[in-house]
Amino acid sequence: MSEASNMDRRDFFKTGLQVTAGAVAVGAAAGVTKTASAQASSSGIPTRRFGKTDLNLPVLGHGGSAMSTQWAPAYGVKLDDEETRAQMVLAAYDKGMRFFDTARVYGESEKIMGVGLKDVRKNCYVATKVAAPAAATRRSVETSLEHLGMDYVDCLQIHSPIVERMGPKEGMKIYEELAKMRDEGMIKYIGLTTHVAFEHIYEMIDTGAFDQVLLARGYIRKGMDMMLSNHNIEWRERCMARAHELDMGIVIMKVMGLNILGRGGNAVVAKFDEAKRAALPGAAIRWVLQDERVSMLNIGMSVMDDVDKNVEILKGDLTFTDDDRDLLAEYSNLAYQSDYVKALKTV
Repeated sequence: MSEASNMDRRDFFKTGLQVTAGAVAVGAAAGVTKTASAQASSSGIPTRRFGKTDLNLPVLGHGGSAMSTQWAPAYGVKLDDEETRAQMVLAAYDKGMRFFDTARVYGESEKIMGVGLKDVRKNCYVATKVAAPAAATRRSVETSLEHLGMDYVDCLQIHSPIVERMGPKEGMKIYEELAKMRDEGMIKYIGLTTHVAFEHIYEMIDTGAFDQVLLARGYIRKGMDMMLSNHNIEWRERCMARAHELDMGIVIMKVMGLNILGRGGNAVVAKFDEAKRAALPGAAIRWVLQDERVSMLNIGMSVMDDVDKNVEILKGDLTFTDDDRDLLAEYSNLAYQSDYVKALKTV
């Protein structure tokens, strides 16, 4: 595909997302910088520029892992049937979300997300992931598209488990396969994800080849099923800095520490003032959004109540306060002393 064709495709996509999404996005020509967060969508959710894509997207994204039966136990929730979960995804769109993230390894999540977004697809940024070696990458992507019911995804991300297992050299081989599919119109952008392999991911970020990165970076030093060492925290911050220098979209997951600060917190810190506990998710969100390099929050949502509560927080005052800081410090001190956290491996 020619460079001119690529530009036409990008311009069409940019216009479609910024104009037809109910005035959700604001064009870069309006003076919004890559660190700006002052613009608000029609829903009241703030927008930020999404790296080199030049899209301005509402900063609250819908994470798809929390609505899969495979991962729901980690979020401490009983899931509704698939039809109701698809309605939840559409409701998230109706309430202003435009970024939807899922993965091949999230079981039925791709299918549910595809059904929920079917009638509004052109107005959304849909990201999924590949965790297969280079030789199996095309089939993995084709399967994802089949499950989503879509003929393209906005971003295909190289998922952390394959990089952890096979290293950055294999990761770049996967990238080469994804680049071919990008030229064929199956993918618009290519990204990376990690909970823990920050040193490997830094090496891949540093190539300048990628458009976005999804990093575990909440107030709680939590990856997936591990706690993060100082070494990994240092490499994570290098990833943040280099991704920002390269104008990548920076997406943050584990905002709630895999629900330690959310619904699952009762199982970690059993005795805690309930009014303070209810304030933890907002404090956690505001802590992450202090960093204006952050383009997007990818928050796992399982049921409609999750959508409503997160939207309510994002439509409110997002100033990180001293009270937020004190609350997070008080709670995290208890969480780090809990049997749950002490049993986790630190890497």
